[in-house]
Amino acid sequence: MRRRSWLGLPIVGVLALVMLAPFIYMVATSLREDGGAYANALDALPFPRFLLNSFLLAGGAAVGQVLTSATAAYAFARLRFPGRDRVFLAFLSILVMPAVALLVPRFLMINAMGWVDTYPGLISTELVSVWGIFFLRQAFRSLPRDLEDAARLDGAGEWTIFWHVTLPLAKPALATLGLLAFVDQWKNFLWPLVATRSLEMQVAEVGLARFHGLYPGNWPYQLAAAVAVTLPLLIVFFVAQRYLSRGLPLAASRS
Repeated sequence: MRRRSWLGLPIVGVLALVMLAPFIYMVATSLREDGGAYANALDALPFPRFLLNSFLLAGGAAVGQVLTSATAAYAFARLRFPGRDRVFLAFLSILVMPAVALLVPRFLMINAMGWVDTYPGLISTELVSVWGIFFLRQAFRSLPRDLEDAARLDGAGEWTIFWHVTLPLAKPALATLGLLAFVDQWKNFLWPLVATRSLEMQVAEVGLARFHGLYPGNWPYQLAAAVAVTLPLLIVFFVAQRYLSRGLPLAASRS
């Protein structure tokens, strides 16, 4: 077994190099002008504001999805009420709908409330994730019920059990959902493009597309902007990778 593991290391190394090659090329090309490409890229458009908007969108959506998904998933996994399974299947049916089909209703909703080109309009429609509910439901179902039953015998209510027993046990799954939600919203392009109007409210992905139009043939400039947009995701993945490796098996352990 040890010999097989040593033989697998070169294969893993080659695959890792293949995956890292595009990013290495992107960084190397962006540094051809001795770092001047980064200064020019940040001066051409308000990229610091774009990054701030992306952080607010991704962070707010991640927190909202973790909270809403956890409460709904606990109800579907642990509580018994009439029509529970049918309601859950109705939720899952939304996953087959293309996101574009919901684009116009979402815009009409925020437009009616006067939230176009505002942070509430940008973030509010991203606070619920049907996939997140399914993911955490599977994670909650994989947890043992012994501690919950013991808490009920001590007189604890469902909210107390949910907050003080179930959530601490599901921390890896919660962190995984938060990470995936953050990444999904960070690279979100279509909804921020529709929900915002002014340059100051645009997110990094929309700003990056605008920047490509300014310098269509200057690859060092374009790739410097791409590195600036990609780097925060790499930092987030590096910090949260241990939760990701523990959270995904937890949700997959119960079908």
